[in-house]
Amino acid sequence: MIEKEALEYVVELGNVETHDIDGQTFSTQRLHVVEEPTANSFTVRSLSGLVDYVKSGFDIEQPLMIHVANPTLVTCFTAINGNFNRSTLVRAEALIPDFDFGYWHKVEKFIISLQSAFVKNDDRDIMLKVVGNITEEDVKTYGDNGTSQSVVAKVGVAAVGEVDVPNPVSLKPYRTFTEVEQPESEFVFRMEKGPNCSIHEADGGAWKLEAIGNIKKYLVENLADEIENKKVFIIA
Repeated sequence: MIEKEALEYVVELGNVETHDIDGQTFSTQRLHVVEEPTANSFTVRSLSGLVDYVKSGFDIEQPLMIHVANPTLVTCFTAINGNFNRSTLVRAEALIPDFDFGYWHKVEKFIISLQSAFVKNDDRDIMLKVVGNITEEDVKTYGDNGTSQSVVAKVGVAAVGEVDVPNPVSLKPYRTFTEVEQPESEFVFRMEKGPNCSIHEADGGAWKLEAIGNIKKYLVENLADEIENKKVFIIA
């Protein structure tokens, strides 16, 4: 049998008392805040999907903030609640092709990547022509700075000769949502014996700011009414 004193002690444990002492509030037990609930987010893979959701007003009618976090992520969330928490309603995450910048690639794989992961432009086509017509494994380096290169490649129907490797090159890889213009930036194009090819970013990451600006422009154009009516706010 449990003694009376023990039962009374157990009952007392369930009673929380607070006391004000010298302007501060103390409690007989540790207290925990019961926070207001927040929503679980879901993911879409396009900017148009994000726009459609915002326009639908499916979940809530209160104003929304859209944050262009980086070239591949845009989030949509509410204002803070009483506990200073936000509900992130939807995340737009871009689907982009895989390509490892700064690493060496075999010629065959490199050619495929140039055609599938880069927007067609003049420099891309020149690179395809040079790489696709290489006839020898050796890559020559020349010039006072030691960075200019040449390879032996086909230069006609039957002729073979030395061809300069273009460097630097301006390319437009798929690095952000396909609904917006892909930023064009400079790259260092290098080759080595094998032959192997590599591309190195040479713009200090400036393309990221351009991509973020392109995303914001798209959202402003497609959510113009919601922005005008103060239902949507966009930051980038």
